[in-house]
Amino acid sequence: MTAFTLNRRAIMLSAVAGASSAVVPAIGGSSRASAQAAPSPRGNSGCYRFHVGDIRATVLSDGVIGGPPRVYASDAPEEELQEVLRRTFLPADHMTLNLNTLLIETGGRRILIEAGAGKTMGPNGGRLFENLAAIGLGPADIDLIVISHTHPDHVGNLRTADGGKAFPRATVFVPKADWDFFVRTDPDLSYMPVPQDFRVRFAAAIKSSLAPVMNDVELYEAGAEIVPGLTTIVASGHTPGMAAFLVHSGGDQLLLTADLAYHPVVNVDRPWVPGPDRDKEAALASRRRIFDRVAADRIPVLGFHFPFPGLGRLLKTDGAYVWVSANWQF
Repeated sequence: MTAFTLNRRAIMLSAVAGASSAVVPAIGGSSRASAQAAPSPRGNSGCYRFHVGDIRATVLSDGVIGGPPRVYASDAPEEELQEVLRRTFLPADHMTLNLNTLLIETGGRRILIEAGAGKTMGPNGGRLFENLAAIGLGPADIDLIVISHTHPDHVGNLRTADGGKAFPRATVFVPKADWDFFVRTDPDLSYMPVPQDFRVRFAAAIKSSLAPVMNDVELYEAGAEIVPGLTTIVASGHTPGMAAFLVHSGGDQLLLTADLAYHPVVNVDRPWVPGPDRDKEAALASRRRIFDRVAADRIPVLGFHFPFPGLGRLLKTDGAYVWVSANWQF
């Protein structure tokens, strides 16, 4: 199917607001798809349940991280960036990024896709465990953990505060190219648009987070099927081995974009380049290839850093794409 092209001006306001029920059907794309919010121990819900075919899925928030908008839109003209932030009611000096991990239950196994940040990138992460508890589960109930890439916000919860293994039974799947670059060597992070002391802490957090699971790691090449119903997709560029994920059952699909984009306002609705991409040309090619696919095939999407619960659709426009949030289902 060929991606249809829409006039950007005609749909921008409704897409940014995420309020188009006519465009976004239930996640999963079939009458069998259902969703509900699970109770949270405090405050608003940090878990969101739905189905992808016969696969039960739950978005579990690990909280939020963030930084200067310029970090996530490295090539944006400053005036235009500030105007876009103003028009979309976002702060000029700080961009909040969510941490949307996904638990899938299939084939008698509980599989966590991304481990979240813990406290490796600030005090507002590390909520994964309370949200697991809110759906009646604990760390020992997780069988597999599949990581898209080894940045701290994706592996931080693998280590307990005292240096132990946070998920005692889980086998951890990590892209081999990331393991070789970030763990087996001292990585050169000079490409990252952050102060040097941040880069040092960032590299150290990767190694310390993965240390407790060194003997439980399965290295994979992007493109491999992890288990039936969970396939990895080559998405290199942000890191050497980053993968996106396709969850599929029957005729239903859900594509997890990992860090192809940080925030829909600056990396989807505008085609600006994330500063932390190691190989920006390769990352751009991966982003366009995968975004074109989900737009053409109308595949629902989960954005790891998108506003919780991160579910929606991508539409192709005359200049880039537009993010349309899925309506909340009770």
